[in-house]
Amino acid sequence: MIGPVRRLLPLAALALLLAGCGAGAPPEVTFAAAGQSVVARPTQYCEDDFVTCTNDASAPVDLAVPAGTPLRVDVPSAVADTPWQVVFTYRTATGEQVDERTEVQVDSPSYVLELPPDARLLTAQVQQYGPPPEIDPTTGEVQFPIRSSWVLTVSAA
Repeated sequence: MIGPVRRLLPLAALALLLAGCGAGAPPEVTFAAAGQSVVARPTQYCEDDFVTCTNDASAPVDLAVPAGTPLRVDVPSAVADTPWQVVFTYRTATGEQVDERTEVQVDSPSYVLELPPDARLLTAQVQQYGPPPEIDPTTGEVQFPIRSSWVLTVSAA
């Protein structure tokens, strides 16, 4: 006869194994320029249910990106297999600040951001899209919910 403790041990081990499934670390994004790179944790990350979300104010990373230098962005398959884009801000040689975004990327593990000559990158943010777009009932504008984001601030090179 098997005692009650022996019966519970396999059940406890199975419960621990199942609890660990799906509870992996959030994906990280790599930003690289001028031979240097940094790895960013998400500043905002939502699980597959789009409800369980966390924010990490200490996640933004810093990298020196000289003017005229391309920025390479590498994302893991957890991001590349979904729609994502890079939202960025740069300053022109005349001092004008410009906010832009790339085309939406799908099935692409990397993107190289190239700015106009003499433009200096200020920030870049990878945004992973979440649920389908919705119409804001108060404004009538289409909203594209963001599931997760990774932020790069650029230091003077």
